[in-house]
This record gives sequence, C-alpha cells and structure tokens, in this order.
Amino acid sequence: MARPEINRSGEIEVFVRVVEAGSFSAAARTLRMTPSAVSKLIARLEARLGARLVSRSTRRLQLTPEGVAFHDSG
Repeated sequence: MARPEINRSGEIEVFVRVVEAGSFSAAARTLRMTPSAVSKLIARLEARLGARLVSRSTRRLQLTPEGVAFHDSG
C-alpha cells in the first residue's frame, strides 16, 4: 500500500503507539491522551487513507490487512 502524503505526523505516531501498545487505552496512557482522542485520531487517519487500519472490538485490537501494510511501510 503506497503511503499518501499526510501532513499530520501526530496521527501516524498515534497509530504506531496503538500498534505497539495493542490497545487504544494503553496507547492513550503512554501518549497522555484520552482513549477517545486516540480513537478520533485513528479514525481521521483512516479517513485520509480511505482504508480501515484497525478492527475495533471490546476484547482486543487487530490490524486489518491495510493496517499491517501501512505499519510495515513505515
């Protein structure tokens, strides 16, 4: 997946932290943000890319194939 030009490096940093932490809540703690703010930034990044990057569930976070490709392209 080619990475389009994104002016907001903060969104990418949040995405990487979510992947590393394995959850929105854990990423939010390390970023000193609310889980809601983290979720909104991920949603905005997904909208910019036109692709769903993560599958959200109450049990665990999983990357979609597009999310894996985006993460690996960094």
